Amino acid sequence: MVTDIHTRLLGRPVAFPVAESRLAYWLVVLRLVVGWWFLHAGLDKFLAWPFDASWFVGGAAAQTSLGPVVTLFADGALLAFTNVMVPVGQVLIGLGLLVGALTKLAAFFGAFLMMFFYFINGETGGWAHGVITGDLLGLLIFAMIATLGAGRVLGVDAYLAETSIVTDHPRLRYLIG
Repeated sequence: MVTDIHTRLLGRPVAFPVAESRLAYWLVVLRLVVGWWFLHAGLDKFLAWPFDASWFVGGAAAQTSLGPVVTLFADGALLAFTNVMVPVGQVLIGLGLLVGALTKLAAFFGAFLMMFFYFINGETGGWAHGVITGDLLGLLIFAMIATLGAGRVLGVDAYLAETSIVTDHPRLRYLIG
């Protein structure tokens, strides 16, 4: 089935056809690839335990635009928290995307992590690889997954949306997708 999209972009009317089945398959592939990417990244950190994020949140990171935020996590209990939560977060984001559960929430936190990776890696490296990097592309992919509701296509979110918990509490729809 083909759906015609009609909207306005920069004040001008825009219309284009979208093949729904192709978009659905693409969303599943995208969600699975990104889910595996993050699950693998988190599991790698667990396999090489102990993970140490001090190289990322201290030192050169203090000189970046996010320095005032990340340097709070550079030592003590907050560094220990970061050392655990980065791999746990990556595993949970990856699992959420792989099974399509709480997809918007997983994609939000994936984009949140990618924002830190993008600015800190880019600024500490002097944007040696340019401003368009894999970190930025990852951030954009997470935004696309959240925006297009990728969890409702062959994912647990399609079933969660039908539960009485979600139908009785419509705000929960912002977490699934």
